[in-house]
Amino acid sequence: MRILGLMSGTSLDGIDLALCDINESGYSVVAAETMPYYEEWRKRLSTLEHASAYEYALANVELGHLYGRTINSFLLKHNLETDAVASHGHTIFHQPHLGLTTQIGDGDAIAAETGLPVVSNFRTLDVALGGQGAPLVPIGDEMLFGQYDACLNLGGIANISYRADGKRVAFDICPCNMALNRLAALLGYPYDKGGVNARGGQVHTCLLHELDALQYYATVGSKSLGKEWFVDQFWPLVKAFIGVVPSLSKVRDALATVSAHIAMQIGRVLEAHGIGTLLVTGGGAWNSYLIEQIGEYRPSTAITVPDELTVNYKEAIIFALLGYLRLTGKVNTLASVTGAKCDSVGGVMSGIVPAG
Repeated sequence: MRILGLMSGTSLDGIDLALCDINESGYSVVAAETMPYYEEWRKRLSTLEHASAYEYALANVELGHLYGRTINSFLLKHNLETDAVASHGHTIFHQPHLGLTTQIGDGDAIAAETGLPVVSNFRTLDVALGGQGAPLVPIGDEMLFGQYDACLNLGGIANISYRADGKRVAFDICPCNMALNRLAALLGYPYDKGGVNARGGQVHTCLLHELDALQYYATVGSKSLGKEWFVDQFWPLVKAFIGVVPSLSKVRDALATVSAHIAMQIGRVLEAHGIGTLLVTGGGAWNSYLIEQIGEYRPSTAITVPDELTVNYKEAIIFALLGYLRLTGKVNTLASVTGAKCDSVGGVMSGIVPAG
């Protein structure tokens, strides 16, 4: 099938669209593009967890219409058509221990704008089944990128998937661009290009030890991170270090320290599971300083940063796969990854779904 995968990550870089000819054995990308969020939407989404129920519900519908119009513009620009849309949406709340995960961007609104079948809300069924609802990408890692021992995504959150005892397992390791981009913004940049500011800072062991001591890192098995954890537990430690009116040197030192923390946490996971070959994707794959640090902490792992299309759009590609699996009635969420009571066929369908 030809499926348009749509992804909006926690780092709020923009809307990733990847139009793919895809099935469970392979894919080809027909066209791909990132549409930056308007500043109004960046601000709105970054604070929506504190909004009223009315504002939240309105944002859900209005974002769905925005996604639909964005899809129409993308298809018109490239003079292409698609069989269906698979939309991850944008995560606002993720607290699986409470049975809660929400990704806004109403699927019915997308279907109304585009006239296309839409699959959305991929995570909610798994959470209802007692799972983490995340990460969902590992089934795509298994089907499309299984030649590597492990796949590491350096997005807003760093997560990894690999095979263990004949099953695909995965979990969120630690914050990544969610933390680095917020620090870079204090220097006036959307992100720390190539890690140049982190490279110019000094690692502070006290902050590093505080970050490493967070309880999440002692938890084993299926686990996932949300913005709430970052805001409540991670960021206050960094904020206390940089101060109320942070100097440029303090911010650079914080970038260096957080980068070291990310690399160390990833390195420990690679060592613990004997990862020999690693595929790295997501925006953080372009952070050469961070990649160097991961290599220093785990020199025996061969790190591969693939072509630009795969680095930038792997998650959108895999959500196209998840949509294909949902539309064909095949498992797209693995209990071995999420900790749910069983595998499931996740995703809510909107619009008219073609037969077969």
